[in-house]
Amino acid sequence: MSLLQLPEIRADFRLGAADFDLRPDALERWQPQVRAAAEDDATISIYDSIGEAWDGSGVTVKRISAALRAIGSRDVTVNVNSPGGNFFEGVAIYNALREHKAKVTVKVMGLAASAASVIAMAGDEILMGEGSFLMIHNAWAVAIGNRHDLADAAARLAPFDDAMATVYASRAGIAKEQAAALMDKETWIGAEQAIEDGFATGLLDSSQTSQDQQASSEYRRAMAAIEASMARAGHSRSSRRDAFKALFSGKPSATGTATPGAGDDVAALLRNTLNTLRG
Repeated sequence: MSLLQLPEIRADFRLGAADFDLRPDALERWQPQVRAAAEDDATISIYDSIGEAWDGSGVTVKRISAALRAIGSRDVTVNVNSPGGNFFEGVAIYNALREHKAKVTVKVMGLAASAASVIAMAGDEILMGEGSFLMIHNAWAVAIGNRHDLADAAARLAPFDDAMATVYASRAGIAKEQAAALMDKETWIGAEQAIEDGFATGLLDSSQTSQDQQASSEYRRAMAAIEASMARAGHSRSSRRDAFKALFSGKPSATGTATPGAGDDVAALLRNTLNTLRG
C-alpha cells in the first residue's frame, strides 16, 4: 500500500461499457505540450487522455500496471497533464497507484481534469506546477436510450459519484458533503488554492516543467476534440472508431452507412483538421 491510507474506489463494473468521454471545457484548457523537464526510470508519464483511443493511444491501467511492475518497490513519480476521459479507467489507475508499496509522488504539470484528478489523488505527495489546475466534477458519461435506460444510467452513476466524493474528502480533510458540492459545481482549482484547500501538498519549481514543441502534441488534442464532439452528437465509441479507421485506411467503414454522421461528413471534418495540422 502507499504511505497514506487512501480509500479504495469500488465502481460498478457494468460502467466499464459506458461511454465516458472528454469534457469540452477540459479540452479547451489542456495544453498537451507541457511536460516534465526531466524523467527517470522510476517515472510514469500521463500526458494523454484517460482510456484507450481509436488508434491505441491513451493512458490505460494496463500500461500503468506494467510500469509499476517494472519499477518494483521503489518510490515512483507520476507526471500528469491530462484532460481526463474514461472515469472507469481512471478509477482503476487510482487503485493501482494506491496499492503501490512505496511512496507515490504526483506532479501536476499542467492539467489534471476529470478522471485525471481522481488519479492525482493517489499521491502521497501532490505537487502542482505554475499555472496548473485540478478540475473535479460528477461522472460524465454519454447515455443513449429511452427514459428507463437514462434513469438506469443515472442510478449506476450515483454510487460512483459518492465514491469519488469520499476520495476527494479524504484527501482534502473535508466532509464528504463539501466534496460532493464541489463536484456538483464542476470546480476548477488552481495550484495555490489546491494547496490551501488540501488537495495538493506543494508547488513545483518552474524549472521542472518544459514545453514539447513536437506537432504530435497538438495533433492529439485536435483528434481528442473531434472524437468528443462526435460522442456528444450521439455516436457510439465503436462507430467513432470505425470512422477514424476508415479515414486513415482509405477504406469505407463497415458500419458507416448504418450510422448517421459516421460517413462522408465525419471524414470531411477529419480531413480538414488533418490538413490544417499538416499545413
